[in-house]
Amino acid sequence: MKLTKTRLAGVYIVEPAVFGDHRGWFMETFSDTKFKQQGIDITFVQDNQSYSAAKGTLRGLHFQLNPKAQTKLVRCTRGVIFDVAVDIRKGSPTYSNWFGMELSAENKKQLLIPKGFAHGFMTLTEDVEVQYKCDELYAPECDGGILWNDPAIGIEWPIHVAPILSGKDEQAPLLVNAHLNFTYEG
Repeated sequence: MKLTKTRLAGVYIVEPAVFGDHRGWFMETFSDTKFKQQGIDITFVQDNQSYSAAKGTLRGLHFQLNPKAQTKLVRCTRGVIFDVAVDIRKGSPTYSNWFGMELSAENKKQLLIPKGFAHGFMTLTEDVEVQYKCDELYAPECDGGILWNDPAIGIEWPIHVAPILSGKDEQAPLLVNAHLNFTYEG
């Protein structure tokens, strides 16, 4: 398992070692020991899975406020997505910056997104399944979001048509108006 730092501190690309033979393949998608060797100490308590039927479906940008903020380990197990993390920690040198990458069933890469970051993804194919681990349970009272196309963030989504959104995501506030309680701690 290889963990690669991104330009956003705390966001990592996780590349599992894949072992294949005539039967198929095997991979370890998470290892507490290997993460701790990289200085990442996380206890996951909830696994989530979503299915999106249509290409161009966009989910996000979502986060949970403190004290129920979540670290997520995201992977795409069917189809292809463009996965995004946005730094929403006040005082951070990378505040409002984003990192995005393609995750797919084929490339088997994952994205580790820590507390203090908003998360979203766009489906690049039909019939997409996304699975992610969280280190905190879902808490509706701490649920938050930011508008997917906020010009202050400027995410370069790979599909340039109107995405398929939930009502909640259509009504999400701009970053400047979002209620946030994350502070950069260096």
